[in-house]
Amino acid sequence: MSSPNPLKTPELEFKSLLVLVALASLLFALIIWPFFGAVCWAVFIAIVFWPLHQRFLRGSHGRRNMAALASLTVILLIVILPFSMLAASITQEASVFVSRLRSGEIQIATFFQRFIEALPAWAQGMLYRFGVSDLGLLQQKILATLSNSSQVVTSRVMGIGQVTLDFVVGFFVMLYVVFFLFRDGDKLTRGIGRAIPLQPLHTERLMRQFATVVRATVKGNIVVALVQGALGGAAFFVLGLPGAVLWGAVMALLSLLPAVGAVLVWAPVAAYYFFTGEILRGAGLTIWGAVVIGLVDNLLRPILVGKDTRMPDYLVLVATLGGIVVFGLNGFVIGPVIAAVFLVSWDMLATVRQQSSALPPPP
Repeated sequence: MSSPNPLKTPELEFKSLLVLVALASLLFALIIWPFFGAVCWAVFIAIVFWPLHQRFLRGSHGRRNMAALASLTVILLIVILPFSMLAASITQEASVFVSRLRSGEIQIATFFQRFIEALPAWAQGMLYRFGVSDLGLLQQKILATLSNSSQVVTSRVMGIGQVTLDFVVGFFVMLYVVFFLFRDGDKLTRGIGRAIPLQPLHTERLMRQFATVVRATVKGNIVVALVQGALGGAAFFVLGLPGAVLWGAVMALLSLLPAVGAVLVWAPVAAYYFFTGEILRGAGLTIWGAVVIGLVDNLLRPILVGKDTRMPDYLVLVATLGGIVVFGLNGFVIGPVIAAVFLVSWDMLATVRQQSSALPPPP
């Protein structure tokens, strides 16, 4: 009978296990990094639609595969398919807009010239000082840039094919992960809860806050962006501006930034109308943008986002901008989630320290 090795103390074994876990986690993160966006969106979608999946699970009498498949089918029909059709429409309108710009049907120089002529003398002097006087040359540079870009795109067909292939693979990886998150979500949550080295109360609070912020950010930001983009595109369509769907999509994308998003699109157009003497159009667009579109951001966003996340608006804005800079488009969710986990972790640390200081000193 062999005697236990005295060198293998519990403390040494625990440290060795920590090193093994850290190394395995690092290698695992390296493996899934190419599909980081797909896995993140799979987690986000599963969290947002988890209440719907629970209804399907109860309706199917606990058949997890059937409920997961039903939830995934609903997501495909009501979310992914409409977004795909909208993306195709935006791509087509963007192509038409660029073609009209190249053919000269849309004269950017004319619009800017009218705008400059309506400006006061001091403003015109500043523009001439910065070299924005020859607007015809400016349009030629823009068209040359578009032409060069198209040539670059044409010469890199294989690169575009690779990007498309990566997107398709990532899309199916996302759907695959969503299915198994629905099917095994409870088991995974319990396993993660057991592995986190925190008290059950703190672990539950951390995971609940994570799910709440993801649900509120995805649901709130996307709803606000779609509503603001639709309202802005409708206003541009009524005014007869070219590319209304395209500019509505730009407004929706910029609306992911709280408070400053859609204003960056409709405000310059309204200013152009005012300076060129079309006061009625400028006033109408300003009222529509400030009252209707702004009301959506000021009322709907706090209800869907700020109320659930319990984070101040300035922190949501900074976290969203920083997340987009670091993680790309995925950052508009990842940024606020990291900020929320940061606040919760520091609050838990303060609570633990307060409880420790309240304990009586040892004899």
